Amino acid sequence: MLLKSSLPKIRWQYWVKPWQQVDWILFCLPVAVSMFGGLMILSTELKQPVTDWWWHWLVAIIGSIIALLLARYHYENLMRFHWITYALTNFSLMIVMIAGTSAKGAQRWISIFGFNVQPSEFAKIGMIITLAALLHRRTASTLESVFRVLAITAIPWGLIFLQPDLATSLVFGAILLGMLYWANANPGWLILLISPVMSAILFSIPWPLSEPINLLKELSFSPLGLAWAGAMGIVGWQTLPWRRFYIGALASSALNMLGGELGVFAWNHVLKEYQKDRLSVFINPEHDPLGAGYHLIQSRIAIGAGGIWGWGLFKGPMTQLNFVPEQHTDFIFSAVGEEFGFVGCLIVLFCFCLICFRLLHVAQTAKDNFGSLLAIGVLSMIVFQLIVNVGMTVGLAPVAGIPLPWMSYGRSAMLTNFIALGIVESVANFRQRQKYY
Repeated sequence: MLLKSSLPKIRWQYWVKPWQQVDWILFCLPVAVSMFGGLMILSTELKQPVTDWWWHWLVAIIGSIIALLLARYHYENLMRFHWITYALTNFSLMIVMIAGTSAKGAQRWISIFGFNVQPSEFAKIGMIITLAALLHRRTASTLESVFRVLAITAIPWGLIFLQPDLATSLVFGAILLGMLYWANANPGWLILLISPVMSAILFSIPWPLSEPINLLKELSFSPLGLAWAGAMGIVGWQTLPWRRFYIGALASSALNMLGGELGVFAWNHVLKEYQKDRLSVFINPEHDPLGAGYHLIQSRIAIGAGGIWGWGLFKGPMTQLNFVPEQHTDFIFSAVGEEFGFVGCLIVLFCFCLICFRLLHVAQTAKDNFGSLLAIGVLSMIVFQLIVNVGMTVGLAPVAGIPLPWMSYGRSAMLTNFIALGIVESVANFRQRQKYY
């Protein structure tokens, strides 16, 4: 016979049972960061409103509810519908190309009931699910498997690049590399995958280094690029599983030579002017202080003005006088630096580090490869966006238009991050159950 004192405990267990394995630290930290982000957005718009800042909190609340509901949904069901998810992802991206809304030289949004939705944000989740299902069935330990994953990723990546949305296409690359590495891909192969991008940069550097910005009007055979191509030939020789070693070496070097020249071609004929400006001013923002370099210069001034402890909430002069453009979205971290100083920046970064460590813990403790890969895909997405966003606000990375997760204003990005969080919480929730007595 049960004692009366045991009844409240049983009722409590009944209500919390659906979430008994949820990682509450992982859940609460993004919610707290989102609430703090709403305050910072309010601070940037206190004197000159640009958006309805309270939407940030409202979408965060909706996203939190969605995340909790997804935590109850068994993530293994996603594997059965991954091809449907992949098809819907590509379909939504094609709809943007046909009937999307344009802004700032890019066509990235679909208007639904008066709200602008950005399908490329949700496409990140679609690709994480698709890649996790593929790599769960066949690891990346063979070149055949790697090429198969690359071919499947190429379609949505190409659709996003054509919008053009260079920032999101870079996030796709980070997700792909992170998941391939976790799926036992040879690290040398991953180096070879990203090496053409490095070649495109090195082949574009003028020789000798006499100008801060290269106009890139002719084909470039930079000694730096040639040296890099030779180094990648050695990597191909050592890692590619081909019987005749020189085939891998020659193929790797040729790929990098081609990548270098394609980089020059893309600069002249593919990239938009604003994309060129973002990449160019990273080298020397003072070259155009009132134009393309203005964002970066003002952001660095704002962060530097914060000192150790900052000016205080709603008191930062650069933030309150709107000297930093797009501060409520891409440059929200500069508001943190000015109003809360170096200490505030460290606290925010510490919270993000805890989130990343909890994501890694879920990946390591998942009961199967599919769940582990889902967590790693989300981790790769968050880490890359964090590094690039913070890097560009302090001048260590080009201005790429990548938002700071859970802090930058953006409804589609916020929902995407919470959906990703909910999927990872499902992985955590359906690990081996603990017994309650």
